[in-house]
Amino acid sequence: MRIALIAPPFIPVPPICYGGTELFVAHLAEGLTQLGHEVVVYANGESTVATEVRWYYRHTMWPPTGNFSETLKEVTHTAWAIQDASETCDVIHLNNTVGLPYSHFVNVPFVCTIHHPHEEGLSEFYSQYPEINYVTIAEHCREQEPMPNVRTIHHGINISHYQFSSKKQLYLGFLGRIVPVKGVHLAIEVAKRAGIPLKIAGEVQPMFRDYFEQKIKPHIDGRFIEYIGEADFKTKNDLLSNSMALLFPIEWDEPFGLIMIEAMACGTPVLALSQGSVPEVVSDGISGYICASLEELIKRMPDLDKLKPAIVRQYAEEHFSVERMASSYAELYSSVVDEQVPGQLSELTEIEHPMA
Repeated sequence: MRIALIAPPFIPVPPICYGGTELFVAHLAEGLTQLGHEVVVYANGESTVATEVRWYYRHTMWPPTGNFSETLKEVTHTAWAIQDASETCDVIHLNNTVGLPYSHFVNVPFVCTIHHPHEEGLSEFYSQYPEINYVTIAEHCREQEPMPNVRTIHHGINISHYQFSSKKQLYLGFLGRIVPVKGVHLAIEVAKRAGIPLKIAGEVQPMFRDYFEQKIKPHIDGRFIEYIGEADFKTKNDLLSNSMALLFPIEWDEPFGLIMIEAMACGTPVLALSQGSVPEVVSDGISGYICASLEELIKRMPDLDKLKPAIVRQYAEEHFSVERMASSYAELYSSVVDEQVPGQLSELTEIEHPMA
């Protein structure tokens, strides 16, 4: 098959630093290519993924400013990509929401991966396109969606790209966006109460600068609490592979959490609060510990020695490989292509508008 993977236009595929969706697209494109499929990635012009790349906007547009012009650029990029892909591709795989209305105007089947936690308004929007085959990235998300065609495919990564270390250094790691829901402030509290140094890596977006300045920066001393800034892939690999554990003290329903499987690929266990996808990603007592409170996270520190790095990595290989993910998506693409009626466009769904 020839498969179009449409990513947002703001960050290159793969990302240099931040970009979970873009990392997913890069791994999926790689996996599908290895299976013998022809893949075209629609992203920005700085993308380096090893497939055909087509772009409307050449340069990266990050971090976001919140200006409405950014939304208009995503709409423009996505509309152009769908029209272009419809001429040569067998299936179009969306990784945003703004492209769904265009599915009614091209004769190519669509798959759409939902990368965010459940939101009532967005679920109502998705329900206006019941013919679309939706993919959630955790069962926790799928169970909340009302659409008729929804399945779960967990993310996968190329495990061989991740540096394995059986000997860990005396520090905890936190990698992720520096935002309240990711629990950076809680990671600092855990480290201090446990008496174990913490290394923090992540992006501080302008809209969360106050949070960083007020809740995080006062604790950074460069020794016990260290902030190393945004992490490129090499920095992330080094930080994860040498860390005693990845702290994941989230305060929201995490839709997946790619950083958890990246840590496990390095042989590093995950210490996480039990929200969202965590129970699906971490095997309690095998690849980490799932905890109900900060107190439990702290009490689990002495038990980290019971988790063997080789077993942690093996768990990641068995459950979150790029081969497994790509095969699952290829099976889905094949089924939607087989179901497509040649020459028949999707029917517009009649929606009752309250203001009509």
